[in-house]
Amino acid sequence: MSDLHIIAQQTQIAARELSILSETARNEALEAIASALEKHQNEIITANQADLNASEGIISNALYARLKLGESKLKSAIAGVTDVAKLADPIGMVSLKRELDEGLILHRISCPLGVLGVIFEARPDALIQITSLAIKSGNGVILKGGKEALQTCTTLVKIIQETLKKTAVNPNAIQLLTTREEIKGLLALDEYVDLIIPRGSNEFVRYVQDNTKIPVLGHADGICHLFIDSDADLSQAVDITVDAKTQYPAACNAIETLLVHKAIANKFLPTIAQALTKKGVELRGDEDTQKIINCKTATEEDWHTEYSDLILAIKIVHDLREAIEHINYYGSKHTDAIVTNNQSNAEIFMNKVDSAGVYHNCSTRFADGFRYGFGAEVGISTQKMPPRGPVGLEGLVTYKYKLMGNGQIASTYTGNNPKHFTHRNL
Repeated sequence: MSDLHIIAQQTQIAARELSILSETARNEALEAIASALEKHQNEIITANQADLNASEGIISNALYARLKLGESKLKSAIAGVTDVAKLADPIGMVSLKRELDEGLILHRISCPLGVLGVIFEARPDALIQITSLAIKSGNGVILKGGKEALQTCTTLVKIIQETLKKTAVNPNAIQLLTTREEIKGLLALDEYVDLIIPRGSNEFVRYVQDNTKIPVLGHADGICHLFIDSDADLSQAVDITVDAKTQYPAACNAIETLLVHKAIANKFLPTIAQALTKKGVELRGDEDTQKIINCKTATEEDWHTEYSDLILAIKIVHDLREAIEHINYYGSKHTDAIVTNNQSNAEIFMNKVDSAGVYHNCSTRFADGFRYGFGAEVGISTQKMPPRGPVGLEGLVTYKYKLMGNGQIASTYTGNNPKHFTHRNL
C-alpha cells in the first residue's frame, strides 16, 4: 500500500470517528483551533512571507494577492473559524419523518459525506475555511494547496493537527499533500474519497473532472458581468461598478465585463471611465465604446477572459435581451448583476440569466459564503445540480434513510389481501 493510500485510509477512519462526535466536541475543537492560530499568528505570517518572497516576480499579481496572508486577512480567517462553530449543527437534521404503517417509521436524516479531497490554488486562508467547515460537518479532508503556498499551508496544518491532539477530534481527519505528483494519486482514491473540490483555473478543473471517478464540485472561470440598464440610477451604477471591479479584483466574483445600455452610454461611460481610471483600471471597449471614451480595443478573447486583475472589458448593448444573451453565451454561470430601477427588467434579467447568483442593484462581490452567513465556504459551484453558488455546511452533508419497525415484512403488503401503507407525515 502506497503512502498516499495509507494517508487516505487514516483520513477515512478519522472521518468516521468524527462523524459520530457530538456537536459540542466538534465546536470545542474549532474554538481550540481558533485560539491556536491566534497564538501562532507571527509564525504563520513569517511562513507566508517566505512564500511571498519565493514567488515575487514569478506569479501573476492576482495570484500574489491571493497568496498574501497578512495580519488583517489572517484575523478575518480566524474569526471565521469561530463563526463556523456558532452555526447550527448540520448533522442529524430530520428532513422527513413519515409513518409507512403503524409502528413502521421512516426518517431522512443528514449525515457527513465522509472524506473530502480539496485542491486549491495559492490561497492559504482557504485552508483555514475548509478545515473549519470539514470539522463542523463531520468530514475528514485531504488538502492540496498550490506550491506557492507550501510553507504557509504546512505551518497551518501542523498547528491544526497539534491542536486537535488535545481535543476529541482525531488529527488524521485533516491531512496535507505537498507535491504536484500527489494530485493524480488523490484523484484515483475513489475507495476512500467521497468528493473532490478543485479551486483553480478552467483548465485545471477540466483536468480534474476528466481524470477521476470521484464526484467533483467546483467552478472554473469567474467571468462575472454587470449590466447597466437604461433605467439605472447612474450614481448608484458608478458606485456598484467600481466596487465590483476594484474592491478585490483577484476574487472570482469581481466583474470582468461591463455591459451598458446604448440609451445611457454617452452619459454614463465618461463618468465611469474616469472613476475606474482613478483606481488604475485598464479599460478595453468594443467599437461603439471607443467612440465615446478613450480605451483599448476589446477583442473576442476579452469576452471569454477572467482577468482577476484591474482590467475591464466594456460593451454597449441595444437592449436587455442582448445583455442577457451575451451573459448566457460568454459567462461562466458564476454571478451576474443588473443595475436598474425598472422592476420588470430586473425580474426578467434574474429569471433568464443562467447563473448561480443573479443580483439586482448590488455588487457581485457579495457572492461569498461568509457574506451569505455560511460562516465560510469550501468553494463556489456553478454546476446545475445542488449545491450551487457559495458552498458552506449544507453542501458538505448528505442524508440517509432510517427505518424503524417492530417485525414488519414486505410480503405483508403484497398478495391477494395486502396490508395498505398509511404514508402519514409525522
